Amino acid sequence: MGARLDHRSPLVFDTRELGRRPGALKRLSRTVEAPADLGNEVIGVPEGVPVELDLRLEAVMDGVLVTGTARAAVKGECVRCLEPLERELEADFQEMFAYPDADARTESGDDAEDEEDTLYIEDDLIDLEPVLRDAVVLALPLQPVCREDCPGLCSECGARLADDPDHHHDAVDMRWAALQELAGSNQDREMDNEPRDGGDEPQEK
Repeated sequence: MGARLDHRSPLVFDTRELGRRPGALKRLSRTVEAPADLGNEVIGVPEGVPVELDLRLEAVMDGVLVTGTARAAVKGECVRCLEPLERELEADFQEMFAYPDADARTESGDDAEDEEDTLYIEDDLIDLEPVLRDAVVLALPLQPVCREDCPGLCSECGARLADDPDHHHDAVDMRWAALQELAGSNQDREMDNEPRDGGDEPQEK
């Protein structure tokens, strides 16, 4: 079993007021600092950035249902032009936290797997960090762009095409260049073989 939850942690919430009375409700708002690694390889919420949480905790038969919204600024880079980008993210989530003595254990293999994914209330406390992490990561774009029509970078020199819409290179197909060079060589040889004015014609023997 892992370490006990610390009620002083900003993402740990106390459910004691609900008193296990089905239908009992508690609404709250809290601003917390983003934990580390809240995002993916290209974009995410920087550690320590304020995250605004609006939560609704509702007691049900087997636990507490948490419904909420998280808002935070995310930073990353455009996958096309690699320029930094920043925008506001809003992520909705809903998660069930089961009471430790909830009758959710069976001998079924599928139910055993479900149990591994179940979040439990510990000493009337719930830890929202894994829920927040999943919600934010799922809400993040997999291919973030600075703008929908970002043209990206020049494949030849790496220049940012948005800064110079007319930027281009004269494309030369190396296969055609080789053929042109070969054709030029043949033409030169033909000119060398042509009889020159005033020259002697080859005499037949």
